[in-house]
Amino acid sequence: MKHTTPLTVQAIILLQNHIKNLGFIPVIHFELEGCYQLDVNIKKFSLNYQRINHQLASAGIDGELVPEYWSNQWEYVSLFNGQSPLKEAENLSQALNVLPRLFAEQGISKTLIKPVVWAGDKGKLANGSGDIFTTETRAVHIPNAVQMNISAIDSKGNNIIIEQGFGEYLQQCFLDTSLKCCLIYLPEEEAFERLALKSKYGLAAELCSPIDISGGHQGSIALYKEVGKHNQAMGEEPLLYDHNNEVLVSQQNWQKTARIEHRIGASSRQYNAYFNIIYALLNLIDALEVYKVDRCRQLLRQGPHQQDLPFSLYDNNLTTGVGAISLFEGDNWFSERLNQLSSQPSSGEKIIGQSHLGDKIKQMILAPYQQKIILNHSLSLTNK
Repeated sequence: MKHTTPLTVQAIILLQNHIKNLGFIPVIHFELEGCYQLDVNIKKFSLNYQRINHQLASAGIDGELVPEYWSNQWEYVSLFNGQSPLKEAENLSQALNVLPRLFAEQGISKTLIKPVVWAGDKGKLANGSGDIFTTETRAVHIPNAVQMNISAIDSKGNNIIIEQGFGEYLQQCFLDTSLKCCLIYLPEEEAFERLALKSKYGLAAELCSPIDISGGHQGSIALYKEVGKHNQAMGEEPLLYDHNNEVLVSQQNWQKTARIEHRIGASSRQYNAYFNIIYALLNLIDALEVYKVDRCRQLLRQGPHQQDLPFSLYDNNLTTGVGAISLFEGDNWFSERLNQLSSQPSSGEKIIGQSHLGDKIKQMILAPYQQKIILNHSLSLTNK
């Protein structure tokens, strides 16, 4: 029986080839947050991150786990091993599958890869403080995010995010497409509840996750160059240490680490790394084709960009709110751009028998939700 390569893999290979033919190498890395819950009988516990990271490496996954801010919160961080976007999609997909087993081996009863961990911690920050907690405690609902870091390397090995307005234009591309394509990175209803945590539960001081589509260097689609989202210096490299291994002298090589960070994705078992890599590569190609003809600066808009995300996967007729499913279903950029690129000889080897590749992958993304809508509609008719 002949093995059939999944359409998503074929699409990523096609887009990688197109970028290669343009003269660039795409660089994409994931970061994903999650939490764990212990068995009630366990009183003292320290997660062995070193063991899990060794297991991830043994499985061929280019990523490692690090502790995050809140109690029992962790983050999967992609390693910079020169992996292709396709390998990066495989890494995250595999990690989502194996992490619950690796946690269970250490006695953890639940691995929570979900947009919100309800009452996941307790605490209240002092007014005007970013890190001092008061003696007063209250439930903190922990938001878990997925970030994508995107950049591109030219034939000389240079990061072009810093060149000729490319970073700003790539950021603009993501700002323009993120609303209509939010279903791809906000794949379940709880992802939208995550966006409302700060306002609905008064947790603005405790939580810093983004809630809308915005740019700059601190927005949800951030351009990091000299400084990062906390105004910290980017790309600091130690040059000299003292006898206590403290850094005495360092240099700032922000040109190497400059990137776009798409920060509004929601951590979820339904998060599809392949769909998100396709989405990122399509935006990258749009920007690269403009960069090739030196028009990035000419096509940049002036002024800040801020846009609300929908409140739900589903439409709300009472508030005339359009949900994420309808937004994606009614927009053609994703499918038409992929259709167009799959029909171009310059994209490399054409996918035999797979015309309208964009339409087919768009339908793959929509199918689970459409089935649920049909089922709910049938149940409502039955109950009448």
